[in-house]
Formats: sequence, C-alpha cells, structure tokens
Amino acid sequence: MEIHRFAHTIEHYAGLAKNIRGGYVPNLDEKAHGLIIKRPYGVCVAIVPWNFPVSLMGNKVGPALVAGNTMVVKPAETTPLTDLRVVEIMTRAGLPPGAINVVTGQGSVVGQALIEHPDVAKVGFTGSTEVGRQVMASAAKTIKRVTLELGGSDPIIVCDDADIDKAVSATSVGRFFNCGQACLAVKRIFVFDSVVDEFTDKVVAKVNKLTVGPGTEAGVRLGPLHTSGQRAEIEAQVQDAVDRGATVLTGGRRPEGEQYENGNFYLPTVLANVDSASRVLTEEVFGPVVPIVPVKDLDEAIERANASIFGLGSSIWTGNLDSATRAAERLEAGYTWINSISKIYDELPFGGFKQSGVGQEHGIEAIDHYMATKAVVVKRLMNHD
Repeated sequence: MEIHRFAHTIEHYAGLAKNIRGGYVPNLDEKAHGLIIKRPYGVCVAIVPWNFPVSLMGNKVGPALVAGNTMVVKPAETTPLTDLRVVEIMTRAGLPPGAINVVTGQGSVVGQALIEHPDVAKVGFTGSTEVGRQVMASAAKTIKRVTLELGGSDPIIVCDDADIDKAVSATSVGRFFNCGQACLAVKRIFVFDSVVDEFTDKVVAKVNKLTVGPGTEAGVRLGPLHTSGQRAEIEAQVQDAVDRGATVLTGGRRPEGEQYENGNFYLPTVLANVDSASRVLTEEVFGPVVPIVPVKDLDEAIERANASIFGLGSSIWTGNLDSATRAAERLEAGYTWINSISKIYDELPFGGFKQSGVGQEHGIEAIDHYMATKAVVVKRLMNHD
C-alpha cells in the first residue's frame, strides 16, 4: 500500500508542475506594473516518522522537488531502509544527482543539526506534537519556514439516523488499521444515546473477530506495536481510564501465548464509561484503544469533539444533510469525512488545526509551502508607442 501511495503522490505532483504560476498586475502607478514571481526556497529538509515512512516522505518530496528545491530526507532511526531504497530507485530513474539525499541517524542529533543548519531554508516534519514544538522552536532561531503535521485525537460522531453497520465498519478500520498507529486514526467516538448500545455491541463483536499476531502470518489484522515503550504508554493510558471508572468491554491487556512473546502485542481495546478527564480522551492514543462516549445530540457531540488540543481529522455518520453540514462547518479539524472512512486524497489540502500542525500537505496548496513569493515593480523610463 505504501509504495503505491508514494508513486501516486509523486505522479500527482509531477502532473501539477506546469500549473505553477506567477502573476501580472497592471497599472500600479503611472507607467508601472507589477510582477509576482514564485521561486524555490533552495535546500529543504523532510523529517519522516516510522509509522508510514514511505508515503509520508512522498508528501514532502513531491511538492518540494516540483517547486524546484533540493531535498534532504531524515528517516526515523528505526525505519530508514525503505526510504533509502526508494531514493536509490528515484536516482536510478533519472533524478539529478543531489536533488534528493538521505541522512540517517537519531532525530536529536542528525535531525537537530539539519534544522539548525544555516543553508536549510525549509523544514517539513511529521511526528508527535511534543517533538513538533521542539522543531518549531529550533527553526525559529533562524526563522526557517516550517510545515508541521503533528498529533491527532480524531473524533467520530455517530448520529441516531446513521447507517450503524457502516459506521461500525468504518470505526474498526479507522481505529485499528496499522494497529492504531496513525495520526489520522479514529481515537474518540461520540454516539447518540438512542443508538449507543446497538453501536457498542456491534463494535465489540467486530473487534473480537480481529486477529492479533505477526504481520507475516495469513489472516492477521493487527501486528505488534512499534516499541516496548509505546506499549507501556498505551497500558498506562488504559489504566488511567480504568482508575477513573472506565469499563473495559474487550481487550485491555497483552495477548497470552508463546507466539506473542517476541513482539510488543496488545489486544484491540474498547472502553465505556470513560471520564472526560481520562488520558484516552485528552491525549493522543497511538495504539489499538478506543473510548465510546454517549451524547444526547449533535451540539453536545461537536462540543465534546472540539474539547481537545488537537484538530487533525474528524468524521460524522448521519443521513441528514443539515447535520452533516453543521458538523463540517463547526468541527475544529483540518479534515472532515461525512459517511466515509479516514482516507487522504492527494487532490485535497491536508493540515491540522490547533496543536495538530502548521501549514498543509497534499493538494496544489502544498506546492505553495515550498515556494517563496516575490513582488517586482517595473517602471517604464520612456514611452513606447
């Protein structure tokens, strides 16, 4: 999936190359007109996370190269190999030498050096909000341009007129794809009181059918978490919710058995009766855990959904156009899906609100984030008849 996604993104931006335009403004003054020139920044840096190392690299490489920049890619220290191979293939395919480069190593060392380097004009970073703050602070030392795609705690609203079965299926895919290790994963579910029992029962039944195990085995839907520290963080977040009165409807522990001893496995987990101050509602949960929260109506659902420092993605399931429109207008998120799963399209701009990011990736808008806009005034010294 990732390789196909990367190829699509690169092809998409290659197709947009001829759409880059400047501008002409006549009659600024007597015998004067203006030009608007778009020019590349120069050397740009892409700092890429481990969860989708190839496709997220493409989100930065595509618009940067089309805009005329050169690129230095810094993969996550745990997942550099595929990025190295992809860049090797691009170079063999004819990309000019030095147009794209890969530097590996720890973010705190290599990434920091790239951000602070005086010859770097722009930094594109995808990762946690915590590290994003550090990137932003370091870039501020030399006033570098930044694009930050950071954490999310995406809400899904299920109304009483929704297609429950489709909403349940979307919830399962949206939360548990890649073992929940995605910034755009469904992380909070707000369901109308009148359908919450039906929805919850169906979600639990579906989750109980998900097979956990090594990704190399047939039929497995959830592999291990990336690191032992990440699993420990998930366990702490679930324990916090339980300590505050939450009910574990399924999961909530490590799977048992010899086949799970050599990986950071954790069962897909559904929580109910979750206190609003619980970490699973106030923090980003980067793993297979989801809380279901009942709400009385759409106003409460939107209010609860917006009660977060994050604003990346969001979704609503409803058969009512007015409800869908209200949610699309009022949800504080850079992306809203209506009766659809969390899928990103290269044709549409993508960027977070609040502490979920700065700037945009995807869409033609992403190219603007890799180009400087310059104004030129041309004054004619004599008449030309």
